[in-house]
Amino acid sequence: MAKVIVSYDGTENDDDALALGKLLAEPGELALAYIRHSKELDPNREEVAQHDAERRLAQGAELLGRSDVPQHVVFGASTGAALEELAEKEGASIVVFGSDYRTQPGHAEPPTSAQRLLEIGDTAVGVAASGLRARPDAAIATIAVVSPDGDETAARSAEALAGALGARLVGADGAGADLIIVGSQPGAPAGRVALSGAARTALDASRGSVLVVPSGKPLAV
Repeated sequence: MAKVIVSYDGTENDDDALALGKLLAEPGELALAYIRHSKELDPNREEVAQHDAERRLAQGAELLGRSDVPQHVVFGASTGAALEELAEKEGASIVVFGSDYRTQPGHAEPPTSAQRLLEIGDTAVGVAASGLRARPDAAIATIAVVSPDGDETAARSAEALAGALGARLVGADGAGADLIIVGSQPGAPAGRVALSGAARTALDASRGSVLVVPSGKPLAV
């Protein structure tokens, strides 16, 4: 299975990200990350801030039922850039986010922190459907593909993931799929993510979690 990093800050929508990350990763292939944008100048305030970050990650590990899951507190001015750098360092192929806090249940809407990775990133981006955390029976049983003509990356990723998870591939509209795998737009640089307007429209109308893959870089699972 793919190695997955979950962007986690302890909010309810990031609990959705935990649920999706757990579904996408085999044991030992999942890690949690909390991004801090700067250190506090005052040592006491810095100690409190670092403790708070570590506490949030420990809370996420407890929800997963895996206290030994790797937990990273990372510094970076940009959340997306920091996560991309961590993914490269750890050899991760997917970074997972929770949906924007205003997202309707069942739908996936990337948060602001994911936008950089969705525009120029080189790592697959997962966005958990809002409310996934409340489904103890959640599974990836069905996978759909939304992909530009001529780019087989999303289809190849879907086939590989379906084989690994025992999931079934369903219609291209993705209306009722547990996971929608989205390809990057034609002309996107090789190995980079770039969503087309048509793909965004399809996602707005769909229900389920989303996984966007870089151009020409199918998931290795």
